[in-house]
Amino acid sequence: MAKHSFIVNGERVTVKVDKDVRLLWVLRDILGVTGPKYGCGINVCKACTSHVNGKAVNPCAIPVGDLRPDDEVTTIEGLADTVGKDLHPMQEAWIDRDVAQCGYCQPGQIMAAVDLVNRVRAENRAITDRDLDSIRNICRCGTYTRIREAIVQGARKM
Repeated sequence: MAKHSFIVNGERVTVKVDKDVRLLWVLRDILGVTGPKYGCGINVCKACTSHVNGKAVNPCAIPVGDLRPDDEVTTIEGLADTVGKDLHPMQEAWIDRDVAQCGYCQPGQIMAAVDLVNRVRAENRAITDRDLDSIRNICRCGTYTRIREAIVQGARKM
């Protein structure tokens, strides 16, 4: 086993695990960061969506050995800290639109939505239906209409 250091939600962490252990298991089982949910473990459902260096990724698909010491992992627990508030504007929109039903997929949905808005903003344009269609996170409860509405609302406040 090797030591792996990186940053999680603003704090430097070091873990001692095999390099091929997936980041999701390191976050949940070793570090106790449970916002990223285990859904499928094979990079399909996207329930674990988090950010690495500001971009949406699925920790279930990333071996911890692929992370560099300066890599910054942000999970739903650290999202509000990126804007210095109690809640990120996308989290506020989720509450305003009453998006969550069972809630299991919501952390990943929010993290994917923030990434989408950031990418669209970098292109200096408005979010389109095609952009919203590009989010592939699965919601078993089917709250997709409210998810789309919340993304648009959250984008206005980001």
